Amino acid sequence: MSWDAGFLLYIQEYIRSDFLNPIMKVLTHSGDKGILLIVLILAFLIIPRTRAIGIMSTISIVIEALLNNVLLKNLIARTRPYDEIEGLINLVGRQSDYSFPSGHTGAAFAVAGAMLVVALFGLPMIEKTGEFKREDPSLTFKLISVILIMYATLLAFSRMYVGVHYPTDVLCGLLLGLGTSAIAYLVYQAVIKKAHENKAKIKEA
Repeated sequence: MSWDAGFLLYIQEYIRSDFLNPIMKVLTHSGDKGILLIVLILAFLIIPRTRAIGIMSTISIVIEALLNNVLLKNLIARTRPYDEIEGLINLVGRQSDYSFPSGHTGAAFAVAGAMLVVALFGLPMIEKTGEFKREDPSLTFKLISVILIMYATLLAFSRMYVGVHYPTDVLCGLLLGLGTSAIAYLVYQAVIKKAHENKAKIKEA
């Protein structure tokens, strides 16, 4: 038996409980179809002060969805663990797609990661003077980013807890989400720099 399978059976044997089961089911379903994350992104986009993070989150989750759900899942076509591991009980019913990577985990970290990158490195922006800088976000912003990372981590664990993903599915989803959030940050930074340069050229002409 692989360590992947053994880990899921360990969770089932020693961590699952009548108390945790309904909590984990609610948590894992909170990531279904990315609805909660989409609502959060729309809220970011509507509020002027958070529009930049909304744009970065959108870029991140779109890239993540294309790589995860369109490319990797269908290319690797890994069978769900409850169909492969004898004795593993699926708590939330059969899933409609393949197992690797975890789409719930990838999407959650694509958004939470976008906030984390800004919290760590600052918000790229152009000052009125025309100078580029990275503005240090507020303490509240940093606190929210930590909360979102915690949520994404718990969501990732719930996917293993309910028996629908292997640990490697979740790990790859996590890395993919963080990777696309870093890409989104760099894309946003490059775009605002380019937009400012073009604006300056028009003024000079």
